[in-house]
Amino acid sequence: MGSNLVITKEIENYINNHSLELTTIQKEIISYNNSLGDIKRMQISISQCHFLHLIIKISNIKKILEIGTFTGLSGLTMSLSLPSDGELITLDKNEERNKIASSFFKKAKQENKIKAIIGSALESISNLKKKEQKFDLVFIDADKENYKNYYNQSLDLIEKNGLIIVDNVLWHGEVADMKKQEKLTTIIREFNTYVNRDKRTENLIIPVGDGLTVCRKL
Repeated sequence: MGSNLVITKEIENYINNHSLELTTIQKEIISYNNSLGDIKRMQISISQCHFLHLIIKISNIKKILEIGTFTGLSGLTMSLSLPSDGELITLDKNEERNKIASSFFKKAKQENKIKAIIGSALESISNLKKKEQKFDLVFIDADKENYKNYYNQSLDLIEKNGLIIVDNVLWHGEVADMKKQEKLTTIIREFNTYVNRDKRTENLIIPVGDGLTVCRKL
């Protein structure tokens, strides 16, 4: 058995150049995010865009809940992957960033598929549960302190074989280094252990971007 490949920046660029071409608006969002300084790291990677696109297509996903909008790259990526009658609901408490995301959605002619809800994500999820909303896929990329809450609440919003995908689960590789005991590192490490032991789903961590956990509800 061969050793695992270490993905350098050069290899990452090669992969991106030999994978699906991003749309003009996706590239525009990335360019905008690159101007934001440190918070640009909140966007998903190009390789994660490719992964989300493919898993939505091959799983025949039609309805998605996104927890954490940021400036819209992940939301737009998923919406573009949906069929014409697909739907994406995206949750975020930041009204200013939501306006930016909405402008990109409109530019890409996806506003008919995407509904943005501004406010506490947990409250919004509670309201969706009261309305008995169901989703094929929930994508979680929000405040890490609430990852466990989002995960547990999301299980009530999907049927058997529904998917939950969670971003940043490798946290720059720090979760594997027990010398790293910073608050967010510890929170994500504990979240990963919780999900791995949860008998309600089967899951795997995929080392793409900052790490994606993919869960299938049993």
